[in-house]
Parts: sequence; C-alpha cells; structure tokens
Amino acid sequence: MGRSRHQGRRGGGKHAKADEYRTDLIQKSDMHNEQFYAYYQAQNIVPQDDWESFLDALRSPLPTTFRVAGSRQIAESLNDTIKDVHVPSLSNVTFEDQKLPPPVQLPWYPDGLAWQFNVPKKVLRKSPEFKKFHSFLVFETEVGNISRQEAVSMLPPLFLDVKPHHMVMDMCAAPGSKTAQLLEALHAQDTLTSTSIPSGVLVANDSDYKRTHLLIHQSARLPSPAFMVTNLDASNYPSIRLPSAPGSNKKEQLLFDRILCDVPCSGDGTIRKNIGIWKSWSPNDGNGLHGLQLRILQRAMKMLKPDGRIVYSTCSINPVENEAVIAAALESNPEYHLVDVSSVLPELQRRPGMTFWRPTADRYVSTTYESYEAFATTISQVGAATKLTPGHWPPANTDALNLDRCMRIYPHLQDSGGFFVAVLERQPTEAKSAPRERKRTAENVEPTEPETKKPRLEPESEALPSNNSSSDAYVDQTSVADTNTPTEGGNEIPTSGGGSFKEMPYTFLSPQDPTLISCISRLRLSADFPSSNVLVRNPEGDVVRSMYLTNDLTKEIILANDFTRIRLNAAGTKVFTKQEGGKGVDAQYRILGEGLPVVLPYTQTDAIVTGDMTILKHLVMSHYPLCSSFEESFQPVLEGLELGCHIFKFPPGELDGALLPHELFVPIWKSGVSVSLMVDKKAKNALALRVFGKEVPPSTREKKSKTENDAELPTELVGVEENGEVDESSKMEVAEDGPGEGEPIVLQAF
Repeated sequence: MGRSRHQGRRGGGKHAKADEYRTDLIQKSDMHNEQFYAYYQAQNIVPQDDWESFLDALRSPLPTTFRVAGSRQIAESLNDTIKDVHVPSLSNVTFEDQKLPPPVQLPWYPDGLAWQFNVPKKVLRKSPEFKKFHSFLVFETEVGNISRQEAVSMLPPLFLDVKPHHMVMDMCAAPGSKTAQLLEALHAQDTLTSTSIPSGVLVANDSDYKRTHLLIHQSARLPSPAFMVTNLDASNYPSIRLPSAPGSNKKEQLLFDRILCDVPCSGDGTIRKNIGIWKSWSPNDGNGLHGLQLRILQRAMKMLKPDGRIVYSTCSINPVENEAVIAAALESNPEYHLVDVSSVLPELQRRPGMTFWRPTADRYVSTTYESYEAFATTISQVGAATKLTPGHWPPANTDALNLDRCMRIYPHLQDSGGFFVAVLERQPTEAKSAPRERKRTAENVEPTEPETKKPRLEPESEALPSNNSSSDAYVDQTSVADTNTPTEGGNEIPTSGGGSFKEMPYTFLSPQDPTLISCISRLRLSADFPSSNVLVRNPEGDVVRSMYLTNDLTKEIILANDFTRIRLNAAGTKVFTKQEGGKGVDAQYRILGEGLPVVLPYTQTDAIVTGDMTILKHLVMSHYPLCSSFEESFQPVLEGLELGCHIFKFPPGELDGALLPHELFVPIWKSGVSVSLMVDKKAKNALALRVFGKEVPPSTREKKSKTENDAELPTELVGVEENGEVDESSKMEVAEDGPGEGEPIVLQAF
C-alpha cells in the first residue's frame, strides 16, 4: 500500500485510485459498533438468518435514486426521455473492464417515475456516457424537474393519498422533497401548459427559520397559490383559524384532511450514507427523542378532521422511536386506529411493525429490560435517575393496537435505506371516550419527561444546501453526533417560536388598485383573473415591487389569523414583479418564470407570440440576441411588439435532430433593439441540453471572467483533476445578469 501511494503521487490516475482504496478501507474499518449489534439483536429486529445480510447491506454504499417531479403529464414526458434516450445510451457502457448497470426504475413507485443507479462517483466524473447523464440530472434538478431523493423518503407522501381539495399539513417539512411530492398531489389536475389553482391548501412547517427558506425555494419549482410556509414548534403548533360562519361571531378552527409527521429522529436508518453514525450511535439517541416525537404526533391528532389521515414516519429502525410512539399515541386517543396498507404499493418489500421490544438506558447495552417495572426496580435499587417512561416499553394490549400494521423498510430487502411508516386514521365518535390507560404501573419511581435533542442530520438532496443551526437546544453532546444536516425522516428542531418575527405582513390589494389594473391590462389578462386574491408584502399595502397570488382558502387563512402568531413566512406564489425600463421607457411589470404557469390560463390568446424551433434555438443558445439577428420573416413580428414583457409559445417540432415533443411557453422581455429569454442560466442550460443536446455557449462576459480566474487561481480550484481531466460536475455557474437574473422557470412542457 505504501508503494501504491508513492506511485500514485507520480502517476495521476493511480493516485486517485489509491485514495479511493484507502478511503474504502477506512470506511469498512469504521463500520462497526458493538452496542449497535447488541441492542438490535436484543430487539430481534430481523430474523437471525437475516442478520448478516442486514449488516452487509448497512455497510454497502447507498445507490443513487431520483424522482421525476412536476405535474403528472410533465413528469411522464420527461420520464419517456429518460427511458428512450438516456437508458439505451447507458446500457452497454464499460469502465475499467467492467460493464456498468444502466439506471432502472424502482418497481414499487407509481407510474415508474422513480429511478435508481449504482455506479461509483469516479464513473460519473470519467465515463463520457455517465458524465452526460449526470449533467442532465444536475440541470433538471436545478429547474425542479428532478428530485434527488432517497428511495425510502418518497414513501410517506404516497401513503398520505392527497387529493387537490384536501387541506394538508407537513409538520416537519424542511428541506422539502416530501413537501414537493405533496404539492404535486395537490396539483394532480395540472395540464401540460398551465398550473391549476386547487381548492385545498398545503401548510409546510419547520421550526428552524433558515430552513423554511428551503421550503420556499421548493415551492418556486412547482408554483402554487395553495401553498403556505410557517415557522413554529410542531409539538406546540397553534390552532389556525377560519373566518366566522354566517350568523356566528366565533371563528372556526381549521382541521386538516391529511397530516404528514415526518418527525425528528436519530437517523440510524441513514447509516449507509452517513457512516459517522457507526462510531457515535447510542440507544440514548432514540430514548431522548421519544418524548418529542410523541408530542408532535399527539398535536397532529388534535388538528385532524374525522376520517382524516396521518402518516407518521422516521428514518430510524429503533422501535422506541417508532412503535413505542405509535402505541403511546393510540392509547392517549381512542378515536384513532392504524390502517392496514399492506396491499398498497404491492412491489414494495416491507416487514410488519414490531409488537415487542426491550429498551435500555445503558449506552453500552450491557442490559436490556423486558418491562418498565423491571427497569424501574433496577433503577430504584441502585439509586440512579432515569429519563425513561412507561411509554418507552410495549403496552400490555399491543394486539388490540394492531402494531403489525406499521411498516418497516430494511436495507437488505430492496437495496435502500432503513425507514418506518405508520398510517393512522381518525374515526368520528359521538361522545369522547376516556383515554386508554396503560396497563402497568411502577411503584416508587417518578417518570420524567424524556430529554429532547437535536437529531443527527444529513443532506437529503445534493441540489439543496445544508443548514447548520447555531441553536444548542435539544443537543446532548454525549449521545448525539453529526448534527449538521437533515435526515430524510428527521428534521432539525431547535427552540422555535421565540424572539421577534421580522417577516413583512400580507396585504391584499383591492381589485380596483390602479397599479394592479394597469398590470393586468398591460399583460392582457382576461376579466376572470382572480385579482381579489393578489397580495403584496408591506404594511402600507403599496405595490412596491412584487405581487403574489393565492387561492380562496389561503386568502381566508391569512385574513383570519395574525401572521405573526402563526409565524407565516410565505403564502401563494409570486406572479408579477417590477422591471425598470431602459432609456425613455417607464417601469413595467412582468410575469415571473415561476408565475407563468399560474397566469397562463388567464392570458388572452392573441397576446401570445408563436415561434418555431429556429427561433427557440436562437433565444436559448444566444445572449440577448438583437431583433435584427433573427430570420427576416420573424423580424417584423419582433418590431411590432411593445417594449416590455411578452409570452412566447413554441409548438412541438424538430430541427436538425433536436426534438420539442410538446408545447413550450416562456416569458420574454423586449427592449429597444433586443429580446431576452427571462430565465436564469441553469434553466437555459437544462432546456438546451434537453432539446438541443448541448449547453448554452458562454457569454463574452463569462469568457473574460473565466480567463481572469484561471490566471489567478491554482489549477485544482478550477475543476481540473490531477490527471488533467476537467470535472464537469463542478462547473455549475451562477445566473447571468439581465432581466430575470437568478429566477427559475417552470418549463411546463416537460
């Protein structure tokens, strides 16, 4: 090995191979924890015959998985591109004399919209075919058409069964990949070219203020007038009010049809991608989070309609965080029962929930306890304090609770992470029954509230940045480590709700507002545009820069609640923004890329400019092209346009092997002598790659900037590897200047 390192320093590619070999050895030596083994063998987490297969799966790298996002029709179109274009090109690829497997569809995901591939990172860097596929994934992720998401993380929204009319709550939502799935379900009636305005609502909540902005970023990818973001402690979420019923002065409480409780957890189901858990794992991780998890679930139970549904999920395999929480919640509320969903997603391999487990407070797992009474007796004899409660143990009536209806996903079953899902429904009752009593008592022991902690965190999507909270609340440094980023089933829960709330208020404009009327007239929107649902974000209610659109229910919620009490961070979707004109041109409002799908159904058809594939290619592959640079037949069309914002439509077509399979609508800005595609560079690149098979050429400014940077920076800082090859995945650049800078675009035809 010493020789390999020495040769690698001289040999470029050998150096990289030696580094990967050393890393592999280090990781495998770290994948060992006697306490982890002792604890989960005591729980009989899997049959003894499966134990080695279970451990082998935990020690192997996690495959890369992604989901084709967006509305149903858009997703199906892009999915066809993956099947018909990319998979065939990856089906016979060899790398270092080994044949590489192409991406495959997850068999259990509806309509085949989720994919998995399992190749080393070096293949993505060096194989031309996989490098191209990786670039495709990166750009489509940037514009929201692909969600880089762990397979098991996709499950909770599927079992929630959201419909467009539902009132939905995501209690611990950041970073937002599951939230995006819920939004897609809410917009199931969207068409290829426009976004519907559902009658329901999705309230996405996270206790960390900074992380709520990840949710807002997600919403821009699928614009929704039915979307709201709040910043509250999920375990103590306040009641949301609705306007008073006719003839009553009392406001009603908003009860939800669907609630997702993807709660904070210890995250040991993510051990395949977060190998630091091997070193730091302790049973006290789950013990300390049990109380917080239970409080969040119990609060959700108070906010659900009769016949409504809750999905509780974690990325932990610890029964203390899973079945123990479900059992305690069911015993405290007899209106709820577990739903048998074993026939849903029939190709998903799962195991039933556990009915017996043996907790311990000993981080070394020298002893586990069959009952709380046995544990309490031991503690009283030695005089030690305990943070465990009877709720950490199985109740005596586990059979009546049907805990086997819970679902456990193990890594060795279908090459995934570990996960837990339970589906609960509320039945209406004429009279409230007394809570079920736990059939056990403990003498001479006063159970105390479990200590809550910040869970172990890891990024869910490469396209989303991680957030490091500065709060020390809920952190137990002796038992929880690696707390910097979010797990799929666990989200950071620092102290929340306190301190000042510095968001601007939500002020709805009058439909007679002169600026709004002028904007609607200039953009040629029809009379049925819901102008009474347009709001601005300032206390005076002045149209300063941007305008937002909500649906009726979201408007009712905003008007009936103090936005500071429910700590409302975002509502609706941004549709219009002010664009300062050039010389001699007054400031005008333009349609944002994210708002275009919402506004499009109200745009008069004669206000939309139609182009062909040649026009589209010139707009996409050029930077601020002059009107005179277009083909002569189209120049009079451009010259006849007013200065300002316009919508261009491109019908399906072909050009030199490039294919546009469906209609495409994009926002355009017409200046004095040029036109601009109003999207950021990443969105342009995604469109260029998808339709024309190549990236947008760099602008003169970008070439100059790159030349200056290359002259100033060391070689290794500009994406050049030691073997002289360029790492294309490091070349994600910022948006170009000009109209629409930094804005995403929802490319609805895809």
